[in-house]
Amino acid sequence: MAIPTRLTELLDIQHPIIQGGMAWTATAELAAAVSNGGGLGIIGAGHMPTEILRVEIRRAKELTDRPFGVNLMLLTPHIDELVDVVLSEGVHAVTTGAGNPGKYMAAFRESHIRVLPIAPSVALAKRLESIGADAIIGEGMEAGGHIGELTTMVLIPQLVDAVEVPVVAAGGIADGRGMAAAFALGAEGVQVGTRFMCAQECTIHPDVKDRILKARDRDTIVTGYSTGHPVRVLKNRLSRMLEDLDRDNKVEELEELGSGKLALAMREGDLDMGSLMAGQAAAMVCEIEPAADILTSMMAEAEETMRHLGGPSR
Repeated sequence: MAIPTRLTELLDIQHPIIQGGMAWTATAELAAAVSNGGGLGIIGAGHMPTEILRVEIRRAKELTDRPFGVNLMLLTPHIDELVDVVLSEGVHAVTTGAGNPGKYMAAFRESHIRVLPIAPSVALAKRLESIGADAIIGEGMEAGGHIGELTTMVLIPQLVDAVEVPVVAAGGIADGRGMAAAFALGAEGVQVGTRFMCAQECTIHPDVKDRILKARDRDTIVTGYSTGHPVRVLKNRLSRMLEDLDRDNKVEELEELGSGKLALAMREGDLDMGSLMAGQAAAMVCEIEPAADILTSMMAEAEETMRHLGGPSR
């Protein structure tokens, strides 16, 4: 059973679930599997070379005939070239983070690409709506990777009150209960990252998947506050070293130490010195399963939760 919202109509998808665009994690295989399962799969461009992104988009098209998108990190040095690839290859939607997509909006519109920027604050969400965003992804600090200051619980209702476009809740959502809670806050869809890291079709190193399955409630930490771009990761030797540099405000050394460590974790499986970007919901991920099963179980649990809450009082 589907839960129709403005988001499902906007994106032409069955389920109001967007897969997080995680760099070095969200490849064509995962994006296509999520899209085939009824959600919106996303390829995480990150700092990906332009021709590699082109290959990933074409690969996704071979694996699915359903809508999928690309996540663009706007602070990437060669972002203009990545945008050109997205425009020339054609995707259904883009999600954006780490900046304002304003300079690209006209081109996205001309190519009929839906734009869903990530916003960690009300002020940014209103600005993004004013330049033509089709929906806003409100991401709370529970999320993995780069985060803002507000929790999902307090951010989402404020965004819903502040903008007219659909709001997508992100950060800390890994099951149908969280999805139902997001709807209660006024969201019309959710973005899920960490749980999809343990999808069968996710190509990250098996040791990273195993580490997520073993995660407990307090196993994540936020590093990089001194840089102005804090990041949530699973605790390991690298995170402890970064925490020490953060405490001493050694920004240059921190950035140098952190460089290249996400790929070291996700592709090479280095659990000690790799950056294990994952959200607080890692402790709620209990098994490796097909992406389609994740979508189905989340939808069924969300529907059951909402039926229970909407039932007669006792």
